[in-house]
Amino acid sequence: MNRTTLSLIAGGTALAAVTGLAALTTPDASGANPAKAAAELPVERTSLLCPAPSTSDLAETTYTSFTPLTKGTGTDGKAELRSAAQESAGTADGKDKKADDASKAGKSDKAAKDDKPVLEAKEPGKPVIGDASGADSPALIGTADGKFAPGWTVQETTEVAAGTGRGLQGVNCTAPDTEFWFPGASTAPDRTDYVHLTNPDDSAAVVDIELYGKDGAIESTAGEGITVQPHSGEPILLSTLTGEKQDNVTVHVSVRSGRLGASVQALDDKLGGDWLAASADPASSLVLPGIPKDATSVRLVAFTPGDADADLKVRLASPSGPITPAGNETLHVKAGMTSAVDLGDVMRGETGSLVLTPTDQSVPVVAALRVVRGKGAKQETAFIPASRPVGTRATAVDNSAKGTTLSVTAPFRTAQVKVTASAGSEGGTAVSKTYTIKSGTTQDLEMPAPSGLKGTYALTVESVSGGPAYASRTLVATTEGVSGFTVQTLPDDRGMVAVPEADEDLSVLQK
Repeated sequence: MNRTTLSLIAGGTALAAVTGLAALTTPDASGANPAKAAAELPVERTSLLCPAPSTSDLAETTYTSFTPLTKGTGTDGKAELRSAAQESAGTADGKDKKADDASKAGKSDKAAKDDKPVLEAKEPGKPVIGDASGADSPALIGTADGKFAPGWTVQETTEVAAGTGRGLQGVNCTAPDTEFWFPGASTAPDRTDYVHLTNPDDSAAVVDIELYGKDGAIESTAGEGITVQPHSGEPILLSTLTGEKQDNVTVHVSVRSGRLGASVQALDDKLGGDWLAASADPASSLVLPGIPKDATSVRLVAFTPGDADADLKVRLASPSGPITPAGNETLHVKAGMTSAVDLGDVMRGETGSLVLTPTDQSVPVVAALRVVRGKGAKQETAFIPASRPVGTRATAVDNSAKGTTLSVTAPFRTAQVKVTASAGSEGGTAVSKTYTIKSGTTQDLEMPAPSGLKGTYALTVESVSGGPAYASRTLVATTEGVSGFTVQTLPDDRGMVAVPEADEDLSVLQK
């Protein structure tokens, strides 16, 4: 058997680990057994990483886990969240070795309870909720396999009643990766920003954190070669990496070895705080969906990692169509420098999404919005990063009967989407509805309410036809008289994978 055949068999084995299929043929194979078209099949295993939620003793955190119903899955599987310490004590296949040892040694019921997952899914199609409180809640490592893996979504939502970062903070737990961009961070005196790094693996990860301000790279050696121990979370305070105080900073997290989950927690002394999720990968055109209609201040922060400047058209996809913000028709982004522009009260009582496209030469860019609601001492902040489209399917969890807004935009072509409101965490029946979003518009959808809803529910958005759709979900909650809010984008959940079909006979590959 030649080297080509061995490589293909190795590739087939890798795909089998994800999708359960192992048969492959080369795309250009000649003879009677050419490769067939790729089939979309559910993934069979996935991981999600949740950062430590807060340093405040007043923090109250809710974790919500949900897997949408997916055709083609088996009947077995599980999904669970464990603290990093618990995961470290387990075996590679997810079994809790520590719990087994405790049982064998006749340890107390309390010890056995401490070894249980923080949260464990019950069935696809129904959310499951777990709670934590105080400043000692650790980073969590989650794994899902079998019927729970495709589209598995976990949200971490925290209410902080007072102090720096008070308000509502929310973040989607993220899949491990090797590179992240965070435009919109800050090292200003009134901001306390942390980069949270979570390592899910058995070996240490080594990471570099680079900061870019209005004049380019901010010199610092403290961000080089940071080691994150196995099965652990590490919050890195940005002000410990540099003495420079800048309002608008782009953070670049690059993993030298291993893989990590990364999120930025941005806490403001006066404007509350929230999580800043990573921007979509650098691209020439970006969509930042779902700016709340009552936003009182919107700031756009952009960065281009390339060697050439970027000139971008700035458009607002409103409910009635595209609008050019007066005085901010274009944005010039110098290579390697962070650019920011205050759009002010650009919404004027209407929802919208910001669409960035190149004026001429195509240059990759990352971007995010800082959005402020409220006035005076009751102001609160959230962030909207550039997002990938909804694609095949995307999900937002921890929705309530009141205080939830789903915004969908079709910036380039009219799109049709199907929205499903799941059964509630404590009861109810799922319901679906299809919507048409006209080209160049953003719509706050009147969502279908689950019948007999009890508890919180999940919203799943699926592309039906037309152009790409982008979406975000806004949660609003009042804490100590202050209306806090948080926004999460809904990128494709990547719950399906394309696997080439193949004939059983691989003899055509042999020479």
